[in-house]
Amino acid sequence: MSKSLSGKRIAILVDNGFEQSELTEPKKALEHAGAVAPVVSPRRGRVRAWKDTDWGEEVAVDVPLADAQAEDFDGLVLPGGVLNPDQLRINPDALRFVREFFEAKKPVGAICHGPWTLINAGVTEGRNMTSWPSLRADLENAGAHWVDQEVVSDKGLVTSRKPADLPAFNERLIAAFAADDGRS
Repeated sequence: MSKSLSGKRIAILVDNGFEQSELTEPKKALEHAGAVAPVVSPRRGRVRAWKDTDWGEEVAVDVPLADAQAEDFDGLVLPGGVLNPDQLRINPDALRFVREFFEAKKPVGAICHGPWTLINAGVTEGRNMTSWPSLRADLENAGAHWVDQEVVSDKGLVTSRKPADLPAFNERLIAAFAADDGRS
């Protein structure tokens, strides 16, 4: 991948219980492409990953959510895991932060269970999306058109189903974040 994201700052929003690979792999890909990808969280210090069927590594929080504003970033990534988005989707600061990206028409990526947070932020209606299969009814009830595809792009929103889809997800994320107006 080229350094097409040089000078871009892409926030990665997580709470405890994010799927480890769904944070670490996009972060590596974004940084390899030249972006800075700070971890934003409602927790201070460190957050803990979920890896497959047990707790995984801890990751440093770079920006406390209370101090984060979308205007300071060029895009947003929402990793999945079940616990992580279940906590974020009921956090008013997380929902505010997510909505700010959509209001500013900045690109957003969400994988696996990450779209749960998008539902509660009220930004899924009328969008083509994918996710972990168990979210299908939730997304359809929130007005999204759900499809079972490796990765789906819709006006700057990039969604993907699972860790096995990370290569395609990362490629599409970089393309969305490199675009001049991530919403085309």
